[in-house]
Amino acid sequence: MRQWLAWRGHFWIALVLRLYLGGLFVLASLHKIQFPAAFADAVVDYQLVPYMLVPVMAVVLPWLELLAGLCLVLGVRAKAAAWTVAALLAMFSVAVASVLWRGLPVGCGCFETSGEPASWLTVARDLVWLGMALYVIGYDRFLHLERLFLLSSAELER
Repeated sequence: MRQWLAWRGHFWIALVLRLYLGGLFVLASLHKIQFPAAFADAVVDYQLVPYMLVPVMAVVLPWLELLAGLCLVLGVRAKAAAWTVAALLAMFSVAVASVLWRGLPVGCGCFETSGEPASWLTVARDLVWLGMALYVIGYDRFLHLERLFLLSSAELER
C-alpha cells in the first residue's frame, strides 16, 4: 500500500485529470454563459431552487464553472479550483438523482440546456468526474502557473 501512495506517476495522472476537468468545465460553461435565460429554464425544471434565486443561479453558476475550469487548466490556485469543481459535481449528482427519484423528465443541462435527458448514467458520469477531482486534490503538484509569478514566503522575507 505504501508503494502505491509513494508512486511518482500519480503526479502526471493528476496533471492530465486536472487539464481534462478544467477543459470540461470551460466547455460546459460557454453555452450557459451565452444563453442564461435558457439555462434558467433548465434550473427551473429541476424544481430545487426557489424561483427568486433562479436568475442569480443561472448567471453565477456558469461563471463559477468557467473560473474554476480556467484555474485548473492554468494551474492557478488549482487545489481550490479542484475543491470547487468537486463541490459542483457533488451538487450536480445530488440534483440529477433527485430529479430521477421524483420522476421528472428533464434535460441534463450539463453542456447545452436542451441536451441529453437526465439519467442514472449522468449521475454515474458526474461521480466519476468527482473522483477525478478528488484525485487532483490529493496528487496534483506539477505545472502550476502561479508558481512562476508569485513569490514564495522565503523570497518575501529577504
